[in-house]
Amino acid sequence: MERMPLKDSLLAVLVAVIWGINFVAIELGLDDVPPLLFLSLRFFVVAAPALWLVARPQVPWQLVLQVGLFMSLGQFGLLYTAMAVGMPPGLASLVLQAQVVLTVVFASVRLHEMPTSRQVVGVVLGVIGLAVVAWGRSAATPLLGLLLTFAAATSWACGNVVARRVGPSSGLSMVVWSAIVVPVPLLLLSLVVDGPSEVARALTHLSLAAVLSTAYTAVLASFVGYGIWNSLLGRHQASAVVPFMLLVPVFGMGSAWLVFDEVPNAAEASGGALLLAGVATVALAGRRTRAAATAAPVAVDNGRHD
Repeated sequence: MERMPLKDSLLAVLVAVIWGINFVAIELGLDDVPPLLFLSLRFFVVAAPALWLVARPQVPWQLVLQVGLFMSLGQFGLLYTAMAVGMPPGLASLVLQAQVVLTVVFASVRLHEMPTSRQVVGVVLGVIGLAVVAWGRSAATPLLGLLLTFAAATSWACGNVVARRVGPSSGLSMVVWSAIVVPVPLLLLSLVVDGPSEVARALTHLSLAAVLSTAYTAVLASFVGYGIWNSLLGRHQASAVVPFMLLVPVFGMGSAWLVFDEVPNAAEASGGALLLAGVATVALAGRRTRAAATAAPVAVDNGRHD
């Protein structure tokens, strides 16, 4: 079983911190800008360097567009909308981790990758945890927001299955070039949903919070976060890197508590614990499976399985 050097482990923790706080940054920006327009601004900043600074990833255009559709447009479009209708940012960071469990299910169907018995247990725990959160959610957690966040996790899981065909070697270039499918469609959709006058008002009256939030989500969460993450995937087995994702909701809920005094009720906390237990079981079960495969003389893990 591979163990990352301390430096790389600390970099993985840094990414978890950045991505956890990202939910608070999104919430602060949504106070002044409609969600679809706000997301369009974020990905315009991400995609702007594509034509001048970053080489196109050496993969078929179809895969680039599919990654952008599921992992950027679908995931974040649904997440931003969920938070705009009242989904608490800390709880959103937790529910979104259902993508790990969903990825196992979708990979078994689409890629015919049969899950291990431990992964099946993890999926069951995750489903039970989500059900507990949905059943016992507080009045501050609207059902629509919860469903939209789950849909965002579903879109992310679909993107994970597509990304398995790409591998981590494309790195930052995939982050940048897949972002080009986001800004224009969401701007047009915002014009339809929010109306031209509201879009014009938001663009001409951007608050400092909206500007700083856009900078954080685009520069830190996208460029720095995904840049480090993909570089780690390029140097280490995915099974050694992916478990650090379990720290994202820890920092997400912690920062939401500090900034918004957001505290989950007993059902949300217990359901979230079950969900994280399921995610951990899936991630660590995959880690053991890959470690065993690496030890076998006829099966060498190249680190590109996730």
